[in-house]
Amino acid sequence: MSAAFETVVGLEVHVQLATRSKLFCPCPTDGFGAPPNTRVCPVCTGQPGVLPVLNRAAAELAFEAALALNCRLAPASVFARKNYFYPDLPKAYQISQYEKPLARDGWIDLPGAGRHVRIQRIHLEEDAGKLLHAVGSRELEGSWVDFNRGGVPLIEIVSEADIRSPEEAYAYLKGLREVVQYAGASRCDMEKGELRCDANVSLRPAGTSGFGIRAEIKNLNSLRAVKDALEYECRRQAEVLASGGRVAQETRLWDAQRGVTEPMRSKEGAEDYRYFPDPDLPPLVADAKWVAELKARLPELPAAKRERFASQYGLGAGDSELLTSDRSLAEYFDAAARGLGPAAAKLAANLIATEVLARLKAEGLAPEAARLPAAELGALAALVEGGTLSSKGAKAAFAALWEKGGSAAETVARLGLAQVSDEAQVAAWVAAALAANAKAAADLKAGNDRAIGSLVGAVMKLSRGKADPVVVNRLIKESIKP
Repeated sequence: MSAAFETVVGLEVHVQLATRSKLFCPCPTDGFGAPPNTRVCPVCTGQPGVLPVLNRAAAELAFEAALALNCRLAPASVFARKNYFYPDLPKAYQISQYEKPLARDGWIDLPGAGRHVRIQRIHLEEDAGKLLHAVGSRELEGSWVDFNRGGVPLIEIVSEADIRSPEEAYAYLKGLREVVQYAGASRCDMEKGELRCDANVSLRPAGTSGFGIRAEIKNLNSLRAVKDALEYECRRQAEVLASGGRVAQETRLWDAQRGVTEPMRSKEGAEDYRYFPDPDLPPLVADAKWVAELKARLPELPAAKRERFASQYGLGAGDSELLTSDRSLAEYFDAAARGLGPAAAKLAANLIATEVLARLKAEGLAPEAARLPAAELGALAALVEGGTLSSKGAKAAFAALWEKGGSAAETVARLGLAQVSDEAQVAAWVAAALAANAKAAADLKAGNDRAIGSLVGAVMKLSRGKADPVVVNRLIKESIKP
């Protein structure tokens, strides 16, 4: 994008709350992948004479997400009807919140940027259904509506226009997802539509403080899609402005296959929806005692956990970021590192980053389903730190433990993986290696430090990888002293 313009982005993130039933009726929320219209009832399909009843669990999860995002809860929030006609909205209105949302004035840090993005508001609302278009289908014609998703509880998290690049948008959304997951408010499975994002983007001349005309990109369903769509839209708007044109205020859709945004419709304003308070629902009151109970059960959140991992275990920013990217992965590491010193904890972190995550990915498992108990991973790290096991031996032991279970100590003993640190035995291997590699020994003695590599390799070959490398290096250097 041209340096003549500055990007201004605000995100509206829709998060499905992790309840078993819908927001205003007892229908289950597990409709993803289920046969169409099998998770519906008269309430969520808007039949005459029905009344909505608020799901208390949804309200609790919404409050917890707001508290985790540093928001100020409203003493009372009001449900409103957002009126518009669309085939996937059988009532012709959506129950949402407008003038009095449940929370305001939150924020989330941008990692590495030294600042945060403000959250303007969070409101609670029901989801709409889903239109299915039979494009190119031999079995179906036209468009169909699946109401399984209709009435599923959502929170909409609206940021201020504090984001200045597609990369910052990516970081904000990633951080937001982590916090909401940690709070237990949502699984945030983007493949199942549990987290969706609308992006409002505009450009303004660099160095100015006003706002340009914005376009809204609807229904971005992955972190990558948010970044790619914003990069394209910023380029598109910059070209329009640079040529003297005017950006249209409109809603656009992201075509991931073609890598472009396309016009969908002109952008609506709040007046188009004719909001008014829902007459069937009382205000949602944030009772102080109730809120205190919810706040007390919030877990340690990602930023605090990263700080603790750095101070308690001496982990670097990269390791801490990786381990806290998922709550269950962080808990797995915490359990593995329990009782370990910083050196062994770092080794446990390395085993998770290399061995555990590779196995989880290959087998399609979540961290909580890891087939190696965290305590045994910690025991394996302790054996490496104590010199009993080499890093190569740790990988072999890990593979055996993952496949067959058992304890780390028993597995190392059974497979004969323990390092040999006995100086008499290692000295015999060193002597044999020096005798068989006289030139390398002479080179090392003459000051060529690189020659020690071939000598160490020879010792490891003689010992079948069991010699303690630290002892090997020391004895080789002692043996070739002038």
